[in-house]
Amino acid sequence: MNNESNIDHQLVSSGEFLTFILGDEEYGVDILSVQGIQGWTGTTRIPDAPDYMLGVINLRGAIVPIIDLRVKFELRSAKFNSTTVVIVVKAYSSEKEHIIGLVVDAVSEVYKFDVDSIQRNPELSNEQVNDFVEGLISIDEKMVIILDINKLASEWSLDADQQESAA
Repeated sequence: MNNESNIDHQLVSSGEFLTFILGDEEYGVDILSVQGIQGWTGTTRIPDAPDYMLGVINLRGAIVPIIDLRVKFELRSAKFNSTTVVIVVKAYSSEKEHIIGLVVDAVSEVYKFDVDSIQRNPELSNEQVNDFVEGLISIDEKMVIILDINKLASEWSLDADQQESAA
């Protein structure tokens, strides 16, 4: 089976993307994976969690792990401010559903475009980012990095499982 067509149907299904700012770059995630957006309020820390996991929040009775994408992608740190938000997304790994929160600098736009126009497999210098990139798209004279939320959730799930087995 062609891996690119498999990616098109499984990971990018709507053609609509929520974009957000992280550092100097704009990133996007499939709008169908977005469960909500909320302002930054802090987390409850979890002992021995990976450095990119800020902790957990209680979201309408569900415990949601919060991932700082700046730390995960090895970007320079920034102070959280009034534009800092948590994008709550639903992702899948190993047939399991995960709800995770992604801390980002600011929400940008919602764009709709043909998923076939995504440039696949870009070669990025930052390996931490490259592992989770679905592709790049040019929108209004700028490049937007499209993230694969399922791969991000899969790695988080693997890290969490390793920590549980080590305990």
